[in-house]
Amino acid sequence: MRSGDGLRRDVLRMVQNAAYGIEKRERRELSDDELLAVLAREVKTRRESIDAFRKGGREDLAVREEAEIGILQAFLPQPLTEAELRQLVDEAIAASAASSPRDMGKAMGWLAPRIRGRADGKIVSGMVATALARRDLDAHDEAGH
Repeated sequence: MRSGDGLRRDVLRMVQNAAYGIEKRERRELSDDELLAVLAREVKTRRESIDAFRKGGREDLAVREEAEIGILQAFLPQPLTEAELRQLVDEAIAASAASSPRDMGKAMGWLAPRIRGRADGKIVSGMVATALARRDLDAHDEAGH
């Protein structure tokens, strides 16, 4: 607050209020993982807003949302690289014994706590679905020959 950075102050207050609202509703203090989830949700909300603002021709508001994301990301763990995500997806499939797209829930259940706040769930679920579909096809090919 003393730095005079009003945007940073406002963004941090918004996150603090979001976390406080959840704590009040749940009648308990949030864990570190839950606070990370609040931060990740705030970033996701802003990304969705950026798309909407750009479609509506409001570049000024989109730029502000991007600045807010930058502030929030300073409090989130480093995002996983694509190579790290691929490795985690492979580990999840092996650890959960997932063998077809029907087993996606098993793999995602294993992955969720490991990627929280570090990767977009939609992207990861797409990677899992692709990997499982490829496995399913490979299994069918082997069975057919």
